[in-house]
Formats: sequence, C-alpha cells, structure tokens
Amino acid sequence: MMTASSDTMILKIGSKGEIFPPKEVREKLGLLPGQPIIIYLHKDQLIVRKLHSIEHILQSPPKVKISYHAWKQFKEDLSEEYTHENSD
Repeated sequence: MMTASSDTMILKIGSKGEIFPPKEVREKLGLLPGQPIIIYLHKDQLIVRKLHSIEHILQSPPKVKISYHAWKQFKEDLSEEYTHENSD
C-alpha cells in the first residue's frame, strides 16, 4: 500500500477480486467484520459506504426540522398535486 495523501490510498485487488481497506481505515469508519456495506457504481468510480442499521438512523438527530403546520400543508399540497395528475 502506498499513501498519496491522508485520504487517498493505492491498494491492490486480491487474487479473488477482494478489496481490503487497511485497519486504520476500517477503524476510522467503524467497519466491523461481517458488517453489511453498500456499493455504488458511478461512471468509473466505486463508492463504498457503511450501511447503518435502522436503530442507528433513528437515534441520529433529524437533518431537517419542520413544524407540524408546515408538514400538514405539505401533505395537503402533495395530495392535491397527486389527485390532479391522476385525473388527467
């Protein structure tokens, strides 16, 4: 392994096609043996992300805050839009 910068590494693919991130990377990301991950293919890029459990997601603070009245209005607007689109 050769490090080009603190966040960039050059690795070799294993003989069976495996990719083995170094221990320090696995520890930094909290990746454990047997833990599921998700892989995205984007053009010529392979993006690997940790797959969080629903429990972990529910414990995280929300990224967006909205009032009850704004949510209610949004639902009404969405319902009207859906009804209008399906009546054409």
